[in-house]
Amino acid sequence: MMKIQMTMTISATLMIFLLFSPSMAILIDRLLLPAPLTGPESLAFDRNGEGPYVGVSDGRVLKYAGPNQGFKEYGYTSPNRNKTICDGLADFSTLQATCGRPLGLGFNYQTGEMYVSDAYRGLIKIGPNGGPPTQCIRAPQPQPQPQNSTTFNFLDGLDVDPNTGIIYFTEASLNYQPKDTEALLSSRDRSGRLISFDPSTNQTRVLLTGLALAGGVAVNRDGSFVLVTEFLANRIQRFWLKGARANSSDIFLQLTGSPDNIRRNSRGQFWVAMNTIIGGPSPPRPTIVPSGLRISENGVILQILPLSREYGSDPVSEVHEHNNTLYAGSLRSYYVTVSTIL
Repeated sequence: MMKIQMTMTISATLMIFLLFSPSMAILIDRLLLPAPLTGPESLAFDRNGEGPYVGVSDGRVLKYAGPNQGFKEYGYTSPNRNKTICDGLADFSTLQATCGRPLGLGFNYQTGEMYVSDAYRGLIKIGPNGGPPTQCIRAPQPQPQPQNSTTFNFLDGLDVDPNTGIIYFTEASLNYQPKDTEALLSSRDRSGRLISFDPSTNQTRVLLTGLALAGGVAVNRDGSFVLVTEFLANRIQRFWLKGARANSSDIFLQLTGSPDNIRRNSRGQFWVAMNTIIGGPSPPRPTIVPSGLRISENGVILQILPLSREYGSDPVSEVHEHNNTLYAGSLRSYYVTVSTIL
């Protein structure tokens, strides 16, 4: 009982901080996608600091080329992509299974290659000069798979260990696909997984199973552990890669809202995209409060940054710090926000 009361107290305190935090961001710019594209769910910057790169609704990866040129095509994730039927495609179209839907992005800075977790197509590699995709792991299958399967159904977040080049990625669910997102969000599904792929050996390893909508993933600075968010469980799990606790997991942080992507910054801290629901099923209707949480390597919340000015009541999917500037994306938006933190 005391543990429950303590959890409720922590949750209430976090909610107060979320609503009344003195931290704020000054919106500098909105980087607009080419119309009618939407859904810059994840962001990445290359080894030269150029970008951001984003995956969008019609199966392409775009690179921001500056204010005069805007976003330009860099690559794509489906080898069968037909520009005539795919370009300009809206999110959750039935054609996305053919055209692709890139979500998590990450660069191997040693090789310059980009890795992409495509919700329908699997784990994809795009060369350092962009262009056509290389399939790293076979494309997802439409039917449910066993927990130890290395055939995938709905890939989501991705991170590349800068020291080893190993890719860590998540599978949101074994039972649902992106077109079933609304059903997944209202379910109690716990079939998500955390997986690693070593390009040097082509070895795939399932690290964690039973995750409640596995979302973002991030390796810590020294590669001793990897974090994975559980959107439906309101928490972040830690899987130990090295040391006495290697191959075990624990709860890194329990939250009051739903965490999506998680990104490491240059100081070894983490930014988490958070969406907190206020209200209930009866009037007034529930409202989503998007925010960014900056968290230490020890799981201490260092900063809570409201993002309602940037996204209203739309959910935020990623908060990404680059060169002391904050970039944010949303699966429902047609732009990337650029902010400075006060």
